[in-house]
Amino acid sequence: MPEIVNMKLLFNSLLYSILGVVVFWVSFIIVDKLTPYELWREIVERKNQPLAIVIAAMCLGIAIIVAAAIHG
Repeated sequence: MPEIVNMKLLFNSLLYSILGVVVFWVSFIIVDKLTPYELWREIVERKNQPLAIVIAAMCLGIAIIVAAAIHG
């Protein structure tokens, strides 16, 4: 009976997904520490929309880099 799901490929996908999320959050925390103010307070409490757009672009950039690094 053929395997429907290759367990090795599933494990590798889960491992790389978790690794990608961890790398993304670590890089976001580093960017948050490098900025002169608290990003969350600026975006949520003070409704700083331009900063939110810049942070969203940064998040997309980091996600693309992590995905490309994992993909190979």
